[in-house]
Amino acid sequence: MTIQAILNNKGAEVVSVQAQASVREALQIMDERQIGALIVQTASNEFGGIFTERDVMRAVARGDAAVLDQAVSDHMSERPQTVTFETSIQQAMEIMTEMRFRHMPVIKNGKLCGIISLGDLVNYRIGESEREAQALKQYIQTG
Repeated sequence: MTIQAILNNKGAEVVSVQAQASVREALQIMDERQIGALIVQTASNEFGGIFTERDVMRAVARGDAAVLDQAVSDHMSERPQTVTFETSIQQAMEIMTEMRFRHMPVIKNGKLCGIISLGDLVNYRIGESEREAQALKQYIQTG
């Protein structure tokens, strides 16, 4: 299975924030939407990076609460690792585990077209395991 299956299931909505927005504004969006990452857009509405819960934690650890009034662009992850529709779910899980992050933008033909989380991948794999277990039970019952 590929990342396209994840986006087909969950949708491809991307929640974003402008690079000049404050960290406080970004956190309010993340809280309202109950998400752990935002795509950061440049002034020309291009994909500029990703801003995650971990970026907030690092920023506060380095500069205390004063960072809340600073621009998201000062604390975002520029040029994050990305995946494509064709990336396998297993490959994406390995990348996230090895590089120790939980969110990855999805790119198609050089354009941002979605974002996946480790939770999305785990939920998909759990569902897949449950479907396989059900199929085996039916096979055993029907002989």
